[in-house]
Amino acid sequence: MNQRHTLLLASLFGTIAVGLGAFGAHALKSMLEATGRDHTYELAVRYNFFHALALLGTAALIDKYPGLKAASWLFASGILVFSGSLYVLALTNQSAWGAVTPFGGLLLIAGWISMGWIAARSVKS
Repeated sequence: MNQRHTLLLASLFGTIAVGLGAFGAHALKSMLEATGRDHTYELAVRYNFFHALALLGTAALIDKYPGLKAASWLFASGILVFSGSLYVLALTNQSAWGAVTPFGGLLLIAGWISMGWIAARSVKS
């Protein structure tokens, strides 16, 4: 993944986070509260947005640290699996989706570890 693609993904995931956050706070609020899944939905939006920002930072640094391509893939995959499974869980109230969420969390953690590994092994400049 190059800088342009990472920036496009950051933009896409940021847009999704804001859009779904607003949709959840207004159009879905009563349904999410009725099922007790409002906190699940909020967690999905929060992690979606935080990792959209992580992708933005990665995009800013990817030309200087090409190894961050792996972190970009891990963050993008983690957003899809972690936040995606929580969105589906909150909207369908099918608790089986909760079993998918930890795999997304592992992808996000791996993204942060990958970023730290690249920083630790890079030559000081």
